Amino acid sequence: MKYLAEMTDEQTLVMYSGHPMGLFPSHKDAPRVVVTNGIMIPNYSKPDDWERFNALGVTQYGQMTAGSYMYIGPQGIVHGTTITVLNGFRKIGKNPSGSLFVTSGLGGMSGAQPKAGTIAGCVTVCAEVNPKITKIRHEQGWIHEIITDLDALVARVRKAQEAKEVVSIAYLGNVVDVWEKFDEENLYIDLGSDQTSLHNPWAGGYYPVGQSFEESNEMMANQPELFKEKVQETLRRHAAAINRHTAKGTYFFDYGNAFLLEASRAGADVMNPNPTLGREFKYPSYVQDIMGPMCFDYGFGPFRWVCASNNPEDLKKTDDIACEVLEEMIKNSPEEIQQQMKDNIQWIRGAQENKLVVGSQARILYADAEGRMKIAEAFNKAIAAGKIGPVVLGRDHHDVSGTDSPYRETSNIYDGSRFTADMAIHNVIGDSFRGAT
Repeated sequence: MKYLAEMTDEQTLVMYSGHPMGLFPSHKDAPRVVVTNGIMIPNYSKPDDWERFNALGVTQYGQMTAGSYMYIGPQGIVHGTTITVLNGFRKIGKNPSGSLFVTSGLGGMSGAQPKAGTIAGCVTVCAEVNPKITKIRHEQGWIHEIITDLDALVARVRKAQEAKEVVSIAYLGNVVDVWEKFDEENLYIDLGSDQTSLHNPWAGGYYPVGQSFEESNEMMANQPELFKEKVQETLRRHAAAINRHTAKGTYFFDYGNAFLLEASRAGADVMNPNPTLGREFKYPSYVQDIMGPMCFDYGFGPFRWVCASNNPEDLKKTDDIACEVLEEMIKNSPEEIQQQMKDNIQWIRGAQENKLVVGSQARILYADAEGRMKIAEAFNKAIAAGKIGPVVLGRDHHDVSGTDSPYRETSNIYDGSRFTADMAIHNVIGDSFRGAT
């Protein structure tokens, strides 16, 4: 923050996995900040290596947008999840009203799921083992109810489905118990996913079934090998329960959290019996079947803005301007992208009603190149007319070709190149010589 506060428009700040290397002379059209996070030599890129080098303070897991200095609170993940859930129901031909979405995780990223389900208009059940974060999400209004008894959960879900309620329910316990109980009770799940932190399965990202949160934490610290065995046993049970539901018609997708990858490493039944390149698993990633063909393939990606005045009135005006632009564009847009624009209008209105601003007065939506240019032009006219203050434009890792991640952003690339890391490098070099700041 010291360097960012002091730097001029003829300097560039270089960041090395969270460490500022210093301010270097540049020019007005150069990037203001160059950031790298978590780049490792392949022979030293195993999970144990990451933990060791992170402890030494020489690398960090960058979490994509965390390095961009454009913090917009939880909106990015809430928006992406809302669009994913809406398109997930659309893909299976279901109306969200009265339909059931089951998932897990109420942490920093995964906590967006119940709020997104509410904006989409469905019944959401989200399991979480941590009592503290469950209580926080309830106090924030991100979940409507907390239930600790499985029989009570089944009864409440049936009631919500029958009444076509829009409700988000947290089950305080392990999600495996939910999948297994709903199978026993023949409670139909329309849409299923998982957003536990399985990129970090041995250090609190995923918890074993059949023991308390406290017992698991103690085992994690004192019996790490046993904890790992219990996690992998749970992954096998988790996958088996999901398989029973999908056999009944449930649509399940991997939400980019490495669930299928870690389940496969645990020996779970998640592999495609007839694998093809990019379709090695039984279930697709959300990019492969939902966001890729329905958004990214048409050039739609995250488009964010922050009102530099930090005035809520400016944000409301920019929301209105963006909606006006999208409503005008819909009139002459190809049919296949009109729904995406309507979803973004629904999102903006829902974001206002759900008070999603945390910190800066910011908004995110998905736009294609034409939409970005037209919204930016409309903002410029409003600024010139004195209607609003300055606006900062930006994007995130889900922008087209911004990230190489073979089980997430690049999972729907089938020529073999999803396991290479050229695109992100091309992206940053291209941004540099085009004058991105």
